[in-house]
Amino acid sequence: MGDFRMPSLGADMEAGRVTEWLVKVGDEVKRGDIVAVVETEKSTIEVEIFESGVIETIVVPVGEEVPVGTVLARVQSGALGSRKRRGPETPSRESAPPIEPTHPTSREGARTPVVRSPVVRHLAEESGIDLAGVIGTGEGSVITRHDVEQAIAMQRPPGGRVRASPWARRVAAELGVDLTSLRGSGPRGAVTEADVRRVAGTESRPAAAPCEPAVTTVATGTREKVVPTSDVAAKQVALRRAIGALMARSKREIPHYYLSTTIDMRRASEWLERVNADRSITDRVVMPVLLLKATARAVATVPEMNGLMVEEKFEANAAVHVGVAISLRGGGVIAPAIHDTDALELDDLMAALRDLVTRARAGRLRSSEMSDPTITVTNLGDLGVDEVFGVIYPPQVALIGFGRVAERPWAEHGLIGAVPTVTATLAADHRVSDGHRGGLFLSTIDRLLQAPEDL
Repeated sequence: MGDFRMPSLGADMEAGRVTEWLVKVGDEVKRGDIVAVVETEKSTIEVEIFESGVIETIVVPVGEEVPVGTVLARVQSGALGSRKRRGPETPSRESAPPIEPTHPTSREGARTPVVRSPVVRHLAEESGIDLAGVIGTGEGSVITRHDVEQAIAMQRPPGGRVRASPWARRVAAELGVDLTSLRGSGPRGAVTEADVRRVAGTESRPAAAPCEPAVTTVATGTREKVVPTSDVAAKQVALRRAIGALMARSKREIPHYYLSTTIDMRRASEWLERVNADRSITDRVVMPVLLLKATARAVATVPEMNGLMVEEKFEANAAVHVGVAISLRGGGVIAPAIHDTDALELDDLMAALRDLVTRARAGRLRSSEMSDPTITVTNLGDLGVDEVFGVIYPPQVALIGFGRVAERPWAEHGLIGAVPTVTATLAADHRVSDGHRGGLFLSTIDRLLQAPEDL
């Protein structure tokens, strides 16, 4: 018997609230399956399980907040296939009658769908798809995710549950928007936060029920925008408090030192211009991707920048999972990881960054993305900031900051000209490294950016 516990999704997390279970008792789960949605003070996170087996008991119900480490569910380890003792759901190939192409449900009664993945079952429930009407194409007629997606594309039964992210559902509830009236613009027609806010800005809000939160109407040009003043405001206060507490802890416990350098970006800018010349806007690679990749690659030279302090002892990490600081639409910052950043091709890294930002702002991050960062990069160049001196995110030991790429005076061979440059800064932990190693790290990033084609 194994325990599925409330994970720690950051050094500042003390508790979390289960907002949705994606599995039920008796479901088979595999390592890496998303089984629950948890709300923290910072975001809503899709939590993965790291043990295969069968869900024996769900201990914590939806809506309950519990401390980190609390048992959420119990898993019967190594019990895949044990359903046969509970009642056959998947007939064996020897005993199952042959399936006729034109009569897939020729047996007496309705055909029992074969679904082994809770993610597939949840996708079907969320999209209003009756699994009894889906023909599985997997081994042993198992219904796969592709089968459900095909069914979603073909039909959407009336009254079926609207597909939407947990954050979109919350925003809809706060703004009084009926999800069934929306046409989603997300993947497979999912309703996104943007869809909800677009309608909220143009439709009148129904009369508030006694239990609904108070709202404030704010004039914005020719429109009136309904702004909730209870739940959203409380969420922002909690988020700011959590960030402030973590940063205060970081400055109190970590002996920071800071370094900065100015990097010549002529080669990087020219190379990006050539690469993007024949690409559509959606396929272009942006400068922050080069900065991320150079940072990840530089870790090989100075490995003490990549790892965690655990019980006052530094543990270097062989994998490079760069945390990316992302501003949230409602305010606040979150820094989820792009796994194996140093091993990704630039196009793949661009796609991963775009996907991460979208999901972070929609409240659809995964628990591993919040718990795995080994070093963080923050980039405020798009806001016109020249330099950013960050605060280390514990238990990490380093943070790299980048400002805007802009033309500045540059002296070379006795001549002065205007050259595109960027200021890179390093905040590092003096318990693990020193100014010499920090300077080597920054100079390695500089050197890598002078040969962008090799990143």
